[in-house]
Amino acid sequence: MKVTKTTLMASALAAVAGGAMAQEMTIVSWGGAYSKSQLKAYHEPYSEKTGITILNDDSSNEAVAKLRAMNEAGNITWDVVDVVASDAIRLCDEGLAMEIDHDAMLEPAPDGTPASEDFGELIVSDCYIPSIVYSTTFGYRTDLVGDTPPTEICAVFDLETYPGKRSLEKRPINNMEWALLCDGVAKDDVYDVLATPEGQDQALAKLDTIKDSVVWWSAGADTPQLLADGEVIMGSTYNGRLFSVIEEQNQPVAMLWDAQVFDIDGWIIPAGLDDERKQRALDYLKFATDTQRLADQAKYISYGPARASSAPLVGQHADLGIDMAPHMPTDPENAKNTFLYNYEFWADYRDDIDAKFQAWLAQ
Repeated sequence: MKVTKTTLMASALAAVAGGAMAQEMTIVSWGGAYSKSQLKAYHEPYSEKTGITILNDDSSNEAVAKLRAMNEAGNITWDVVDVVASDAIRLCDEGLAMEIDHDAMLEPAPDGTPASEDFGELIVSDCYIPSIVYSTTFGYRTDLVGDTPPTEICAVFDLETYPGKRSLEKRPINNMEWALLCDGVAKDDVYDVLATPEGQDQALAKLDTIKDSVVWWSAGADTPQLLADGEVIMGSTYNGRLFSVIEEQNQPVAMLWDAQVFDIDGWIIPAGLDDERKQRALDYLKFATDTQRLADQAKYISYGPARASSAPLVGQHADLGIDMAPHMPTDPENAKNTFLYNYEFWADYRDDIDAKFQAWLAQ
């Protein structure tokens, strides 16, 4: 587990009344450019305001398993956890995440619109506070694809036109959907097919056609680094990570937006915290998910804020000075052909398909 202690406050705020050391919170997220955007938009201003020290843990990819283990051991060491929507649904269903009264616990929009209306349909669980809309999509090396850069998702499976290594996440989510789409399954039928053993086998058979050319990744930073190093010709990752390698690092990489998979990321509070830690977590989230803070995050990474009231406040990149709107996955030009991630499906089927996928990987 990678844990880095970042003290984000002026020295004058380093102690609370009576000389005791300032309180600490462990906030779990994904690392890399995403955690940096949270650091700038939420953590630093919150610590300056409260004197609370934030411990950053980059274990969100393992959040469900680790929270299950913590609960079983009766030792919850995390205070706030950033998870994707399907994991939030699982954690809530298993009683591992605290239920949230969005209107009572969170800030309304500046015009008084209740938080539940401002977030709208993105509240996919009673335990979940959405923060950003992002997509998982592909980047490719512009200098390695020849005179015909890829424009469609199925280029990933086309080893003849685009020979070379690809990077895919080491889990079934998204890979199985793309495989079925590129094996002729209609977009609206993908999850019905994937719910069957035969459909799962069909997806794995399609992935078999490129398996020997795949570099499997576990951390969102892996594909950008593989692309930057020229070790893969194309690879999947989160659109904000690709924005960073393209715009901030100026690497010869471009985006393949076709069949990008929309998803939501946001926060849960683990069940079982004592009242003091629970209140501290709620205070942080009330601050970090208000309209302005969500808009502020978009200054640092190309993820769309989850509140409707935040969207008009999205402006330019804090350092590059470029307009961020065209780099969002929700931009009309980028969203011509999207694939809508089914949270409920993966909440129900994740464990079983995970086991099947990992067994296939080991073959």
